[in-house]
Amino acid sequence: MFQSEIARFRKLGVQGLLFQALNFLSVIASGLMMWKALCLVTNSESPIVVVLSGSMEPAFYRGDILFLWNPANVPYAVGDITVYRVPGSEIPIVHRVIESHITNTTQLLLTKGDNNNETDTMLYNGMEWLERKHIIGKVRGFLPYVGYVTIAMNDFPKLKYALLGAVGFFLLIQKEHEHA
Repeated sequence: MFQSEIARFRKLGVQGLLFQALNFLSVIASGLMMWKALCLVTNSESPIVVVLSGSMEPAFYRGDILFLWNPANVPYAVGDITVYRVPGSEIPIVHRVIESHITNTTQLLLTKGDNNNETDTMLYNGMEWLERKHIIGKVRGFLPYVGYVTIAMNDFPKLKYALLGAVGFFLLIQKEHEHA
């Protein structure tokens, strides 16, 4: 099975293999450019996130993919579902705004998960309120359960490398067949 593929790679030669590698790198670069463009359009550092916990049930469940928008110069309102990250924490948190206070220069927010009994002040790492700079975006849409693929790849890193390797391998094989 693999012997025929190895023979095809040998037949390609160094130039052919470099061409295949460049094609693969161009696919990766295109994906990164699309991600950066989406970040610019949505004004969010991470316009797509996966729900990792059940704190927002029944609105969102673990594994849901959320699409974010961070409108410039538009204050967040009570009831908005936001994704925020506080200093000292790597994981973004998806919770609902339950209080908002606007001063001349800043909007202060208090959030809480729909499925939680307490507000998020314990999650703010010593701060009493969230500021606009902590907000990644407001939830504008979602796809249920599609994010379980991402959760599985994070929980099982070998699965991530196996999937990436398989995709790369099939890209190389498909390109090879197109030139044959």
